[in-house]
Amino acid sequence: MKLLLVLPRNERGFWGKVSKTGKTGFVRLNLPTIAALTPMEWDVEILDARARPVDYNAPVDIVGITGFTAEMPSAYEIADNFRKRGVKVVMGGVHVSALPDEALAHADAVVIGEAEQVWHKALEDFKKGELKPRYKAPGLCGMEGMAVPRRDLLDRRMYVSGFNTIQATRGCPFNCDYCAVTAFFGKEFRTRPVAEVIDEIKGFDTRNFFFVDDNMAGRPAYAKELFRALEPLKRTWGSQASITMAKDQEFLDLYARSGGRYVFIGFESLSQKNLEKMHKGWNSAKGYKEAIEKIHAAGINILGSFVFGLDEDDKTVFRNTFDFIMETGLAAAQFHILTPLPGTVTYGVLEKEGRIIDRDWAKYHTGEVVFQPKGMSVEDLQNGYYWIFRNTYAIKNIAKRCFKSPKGLAYRIAMNVAYRKKAMRMPEVKGGF
Repeated sequence: MKLLLVLPRNERGFWGKVSKTGKTGFVRLNLPTIAALTPMEWDVEILDARARPVDYNAPVDIVGITGFTAEMPSAYEIADNFRKRGVKVVMGGVHVSALPDEALAHADAVVIGEAEQVWHKALEDFKKGELKPRYKAPGLCGMEGMAVPRRDLLDRRMYVSGFNTIQATRGCPFNCDYCAVTAFFGKEFRTRPVAEVIDEIKGFDTRNFFFVDDNMAGRPAYAKELFRALEPLKRTWGSQASITMAKDQEFLDLYARSGGRYVFIGFESLSQKNLEKMHKGWNSAKGYKEAIEKIHAAGINILGSFVFGLDEDDKTVFRNTFDFIMETGLAAAQFHILTPLPGTVTYGVLEKEGRIIDRDWAKYHTGEVVFQPKGMSVEDLQNGYYWIFRNTYAIKNIAKRCFKSPKGLAYRIAMNVAYRKKAMRMPEVKGGF
């Protein structure tokens, strides 16, 4: 039996696309994990539709598709084309779990929630000719003895940001309105046994890797145990974590000593009112600068993330945020336009208020305005996004941030080069902010 797993594409956004040289960023673990959950008697292939076209006449028995919200138009097109040829299609993931009825208009079956507890059942039913429309996970899966992703099925030549990614935890102890994490993985913070994580890392054939966990600081005691076990491996890595990591000096020291060279932190906003409204009030805007200094002092580079279009934002948010980035010397920054992803609190609020103005999922990549902001026009929000990206990654501003310290210089340069390529593809805004 042949199973084809497909990652769709999004043509509109600046993120997740394959370059002209056929390169993309980090490895996503969703399809390699599904492949690992599939019984060995199946012949499994992973196709990245961002890199090569889909052959709808390929001899496959069943197709599995998952993707981000912005990739769903492509996912639905792929699903429709296979079904026209009589091939069964199963879809899953965060978007499909939030809007299963929408997905079922294009698929024979959907997986709702985490696949670990139901994927085998879907395959068994398919083999018997009894595939059901819905396979809903009864709850959150345990993290012990998890399937190790089938990285052998990936074309490693595609990835420029490091071939190996890994997940040690799921869920997040926080519940921010705009985030789809808790809607899918739950608020309960789950952890894999440290020994199992270390064994998987020992199998990597690269020195560098990235934790795709949503918040490595979600349970500090667990993270510290993991960092101590990592230290003897002499690897280098990065992760996502909340700014709360700065409150724990031991955490910072162990993070750096074990090879943690950079961290992605969601600052989101410099306005405490905004943070409180999105239920991220535990982020202290007035404490950002001190926290950044502590993290930098530990030798950890910061990639900061900021969201624009929140209710307390006006046009000054772009200049204020840019000045903050330059003053604090963040290694790099990533910017997002507030996007009401299905399944999030933000989606429900903006839907109720009648402020969602565009439902083309292809635009839901956090780089286009799809709702009516309160404090500025749609045009100002879109142009401000372009302006801050282009200015942050102007050569002179990259130099000012990168050369503040020799420690971690290579990582800072690499991040800035990658983001500059994307920023320079954005329209140039005349007049400034």
